[in-house]
Amino acid sequence: MTRTRDRICVFWLLATLLVVSGPAFAQEAGQKPAEPAEKTGKEKAAAPDKSLSKPELPFQIQLLETHIRFEVNGDSRKEVHTIVKINNILGAHQFARLTFDYNRAFQQVEIPLVRVSHANGGTSELLPSAVVDAPNPAVEKFPAYQDVRVKSVRILGLEEGDTIEYRVITTTTKHPLAPDFWLEHTFDRSGQVLEEHYELDLPASRQTDVRVNPATPATRTDGKDEGGSSRSFYRWERKYASAAIGISPADATPESSATPDIVLSTFHHWRFLSVRLADALTPGAVTPDPSKSREEQLHELETAPRVPEVVLRKAKQLTDSATNDAEKTRAIYDFVSAKIETVDLPLGATGFSVRPADEILGSGYATQEDKFILFNSLAKAAGLGVFPILTGFCDVTASAVPRPSVFKHLDIVGGGPHYRWWMDPSLEVAPFGLITPIKEKFVFMLLRANHVYLANPNALIDSSFWLWKEPPKGPPFPEFQKVSVNAAVTSEGDLSAKVKYTMRGDNELLLRVAFHQTAKEKWKDVAGLLALSDGFRGQVTSVDISDPMATKDPFTVGYEITQAKFVDWSKKPVRIPALLPQIGLPDPPARQAAGEAARTIELGTPLDVETQMTLKLPAGTVVQTPAGTSVERDYAKFTSKYSTAANTVTASRRVNFLLREIPGDRAMDYTSFVHAVQSDQAQMITLVPAADEAKPAKSSPKQ
Repeated sequence: MTRTRDRICVFWLLATLLVVSGPAFAQEAGQKPAEPAEKTGKEKAAAPDKSLSKPELPFQIQLLETHIRFEVNGDSRKEVHTIVKINNILGAHQFARLTFDYNRAFQQVEIPLVRVSHANGGTSELLPSAVVDAPNPAVEKFPAYQDVRVKSVRILGLEEGDTIEYRVITTTTKHPLAPDFWLEHTFDRSGQVLEEHYELDLPASRQTDVRVNPATPATRTDGKDEGGSSRSFYRWERKYASAAIGISPADATPESSATPDIVLSTFHHWRFLSVRLADALTPGAVTPDPSKSREEQLHELETAPRVPEVVLRKAKQLTDSATNDAEKTRAIYDFVSAKIETVDLPLGATGFSVRPADEILGSGYATQEDKFILFNSLAKAAGLGVFPILTGFCDVTASAVPRPSVFKHLDIVGGGPHYRWWMDPSLEVAPFGLITPIKEKFVFMLLRANHVYLANPNALIDSSFWLWKEPPKGPPFPEFQKVSVNAAVTSEGDLSAKVKYTMRGDNELLLRVAFHQTAKEKWKDVAGLLALSDGFRGQVTSVDISDPMATKDPFTVGYEITQAKFVDWSKKPVRIPALLPQIGLPDPPARQAAGEAARTIELGTPLDVETQMTLKLPAGTVVQTPAGTSVERDYAKFTSKYSTAANTVTASRRVNFLLREIPGDRAMDYTSFVHAVQSDQAQMITLVPAADEAKPAKSSPKQ
């Protein structure tokens, strides 16, 4: 199959059809499209359309001023002043509506100024009535989360040459993780911004870790504010000559870099952050305190919040027939995953404020965080322990600044100290034990067992309390992919084919998510992308898939596709490839420099891929098939077979990866293996139409 290894990203193309994107929430409210480079909170970039043939950007931000002030108690005020020049009709469309995401539970957004200076003269200011405040579209159907909101301003009649000026003020009060605060920001490098001013105003009495990219140094001054409080001020002023020139290469940060230009946090260590998030995700947990008497500890346990009765009943109902912890955990997982609808909000959108388990159970819906709350409560009622895992960040070095905004997803692990079962209930269709493929080497763990380390201050200095855990290297079951193609070519050269995929593993999960989160009337589009990725051209006429939520069985996808004039019988001879998806292989390593140690060759999770084709041709067609190939190594095996009988051609290819990696000094051997596979897949099948075969050979003219 095309994406047999992690390096092949065709299945990520399927994700373009999913409605899974949302505002990147953090501690501060954001706005769109005013701050294209801002990464501090829920800001979204209004990026130019790269498909434009003209070098001109749709809009130009002539001035972007940001001032952020943090208080000792974690409250903050952020004011943004933006001046935007509209260059063409596309820019006018992009700025026809300004939107600002925020959480009403602890934030307020004010828009004191929106002024349009028209190219043909005159100005106009929008009235307060033009501002609309509504729930984020992701929570419209979910009343419990309607504090997550969008404030928007509609600007009518924008034209080329107009200039928009606006101010936005976001105040944050009593954030759920206060008094701690954090921020990250990356300066624009797209050419959209001509001049950017950025200012941070921090309380000197709070120990704040501030990291600044040496390529973007700040001017720092210490002083006092109007109230006499000691403050630290950081200022940046950046000017760019033009959109075409942008910034110098020396000043640029590679696009692949995950390190922002500015990072600050009051979480002095990942252990502090672990305790704070664990407290948020396990509300009411009782921590044994050895300094207290036994009577005091018993009193705390007796008065601690209990698992609600309705949750106890549900846990008993789910696990009554289970005979061991694995069956109990799976029963709870299946319920929380499939029966509790996931509210598609980014991790941290609610500030890690969670709802009670009985309320979640009664409503039938939950965010990632609240799915853990319910799962944890059901597991506790069944005598099990589970832990939250935050993923999306893997820099475990001392230089990394601890902050919750680096994590993008919450998974769950159970099975005692050996962490046997890794689960992702928020996807709704992930098989038990299978989590989203993690590219990072480590994930951030928030241990919850017995609540000893999470709420006990000693956890901050206890070396036995670890924070980082290596995730499983693959699914808990063997990965395989089978593809069968039953096709026919008519005497006119038209092709019709039925293609069926059966799979287990990472690719299975990606396809389950793709179809589950796509409306049924759009399934042909998903199948079309899958067909295109595997080299099939034409029109998908029907799609048949197994239930994405039936996760105990392999996932199957079948579609029918037709292509007119697939074969041009007038060509002599006719050569076609085997109608099989190309098997992708990890690239051989690049040649090492002299003296450089050979790097390990990563092959990925052991995987068995089998493809088969049956092709029916017009009666009398003569077929010449290529020779098969067989290559066997201790790390992988490849075989191919080709045959013909009457007017039917069969072909099969199979690759079985046996090892996850091989030493770098075997690069030549692996290169030879890859070359053998690629050479086989490049072989063609030769067809001779029956009419040509029946024609007598022309005799030579008489001398």
